[in-house]
Amino acid sequence: MNPREGALITLYEINEKEAFSNIALNKELRRNSYNQLDKNLLTELVYGALENQIYIDYIIGQFSTFAIKQMNPYTLNLLRLGIYQLLFLNKVPSFAAVNETVNLSKKYCKKTTGFINGVLRNVQRNMKNIKLPNPEENIVKYLSVKYSHPEWLVKTFLNNFDKDFAEELLKANNTKPELYFRINTLKISIDDCIRLLTDEGYTVKQSSLIKEAVVVKGLQNIEQSNLYKKGYIQIQDFSSMLVAKILDPKEGEYVIDVCSAPGGKTTHMAQIMNNKGTIIARDIHEHKLKLVERNAQRLGIKIINTENFSGNNLDEKLLNMADKVLVDAPCSGLGIIRRKPEIKYRKQDEDIKSITAMQYDILKNAAKYVKIGGELVYSTCTINTRENEDIVQKFLKDNPNYVLININEEYKDFLPGEHNNGTVQLYPNLHNTDGFFISKIKRIK
Repeated sequence: MNPREGALITLYEINEKEAFSNIALNKELRRNSYNQLDKNLLTELVYGALENQIYIDYIIGQFSTFAIKQMNPYTLNLLRLGIYQLLFLNKVPSFAAVNETVNLSKKYCKKTTGFINGVLRNVQRNMKNIKLPNPEENIVKYLSVKYSHPEWLVKTFLNNFDKDFAEELLKANNTKPELYFRINTLKISIDDCIRLLTDEGYTVKQSSLIKEAVVVKGLQNIEQSNLYKKGYIQIQDFSSMLVAKILDPKEGEYVIDVCSAPGGKTTHMAQIMNNKGTIIARDIHEHKLKLVERNAQRLGIKIINTENFSGNNLDEKLLNMADKVLVDAPCSGLGIIRRKPEIKYRKQDEDIKSITAMQYDILKNAAKYVKIGGELVYSTCTINTRENEDIVQKFLKDNPNYVLININEEYKDFLPGEHNNGTVQLYPNLHNTDGFFISKIKRIK
C-alpha cells in the first residue's frame, strides 16, 4: 500500500467518522504491510495535515474556485495532503507531491482530478506569495490561520494569557511531543531497564524529577518490543505520572480511581503501592476496562479490581471508604493537542459548558468516598480555567469539610517550574509536557 493512500484513508476516518488520530493511524498501520520508511511518511502526512489544517484550508481558499464546503471529502483531503507536502516536506520533491496526489485522485475522486491538479500546480507556482491575515487588523484571525487553531480557541487563550504566552502555546501545540515511558519497578529496577534500552541502541534520558520516567528516542513498534511485552515499560507522559506521585498512595491503602481507563495512572498507583492494597478502577466503557485489565496483567499487578460504573452516579456502598481517590476527569483535552490535533476542531466552546457540569458532579460524588483524613486528587488534561481552578474553587466553597492541599509545598521535589495557588498547571510551551491540571483536596471532617 502506498503511504499517501494510507494517509488519505486515515484522514477520512478522522475527519468524516470522528475517529481519534492515534486509533485510526494504528488501525491503518496494522491493516497493511508498510516498511519503516513508509510508516514514518504515513504518520508524518497524517499528523502534519491535521496540525496545519486551518492554514492549509486558508491556502486552498486562495487558490480554489470552489468553496471548501462544496468539496467531497476525498478531494479536500487530497488537497490537504498535497499542499502539506509542497509547503512543509522539503524531502519530498514538488513534482512528486503533485503527481502522487493527482494519481490517487484518479482512484478516489476521478471527476475532480483536473481540479486537484490545477490547484496544486497553482500553489506550487505561488508558494512564496502566500499571505497571512493582517495581525494589526485581526489578531485572532491571524493566530488562528498561522497556527491552525479555531478562532474560539484562540480567543480562549487570549482571554486567559497575554498575547506572547498565547502565541507560544499555539506554536507548541503543533510540535512533536517527547515519548515518555514509565519503568515498571515491580518487574525490573530502573538502572537495569535503562541499561537494556541503551544496549538495544536507544537514546534514553531519565527525568530528574520522577526517577521512573524516561524519554526514549529511536524505539519503533513499541507494543511489539520485548521490553513492553515483558511489562518492563509503560507508555505514559511525565504529566500523567505526576498525578499518581501527587496522590501518593501507600502500601495497604484502599484507593478508588473513578475514571480509570486506559489505566496508566491506575497501574502507576499500584506500582507506587508495591502491589499491596486495593485499587477499585472504574469506567463507563466495558471495553476500556479490558485495557486496564490487560495492562495490569502485563505489568504484573494484582491489586486492581475493575468495575463498570459511571462517576456521574453516587455509589452508596463506597461512602467514607477510601484512603485516596483519583478523579482524572473527562475534559476538553486541550492539553493534549500535540498528541491528538483533531481535538482542536471538535471541541466547541458550547460543549465545555456541559463538560464542566459533568466534571463537578463527578468530583462531588467522588469526594463522598473519601474517609475523614483521606485525600482526593482532581486532575484534567486540559488548560482551560473553567474546567480546572473554577471547578475546584466551587467545590471547596460548597463543601467546607474539605481543604486544598498546597501541592507546591508538599510535592515541590516532583514539580517542573513554579506554580501558584497550591495547584499545578503544566503547559506544553513552558514545561515540554502535556497540558495538565492537578489539585489535591483533603477531607478534614
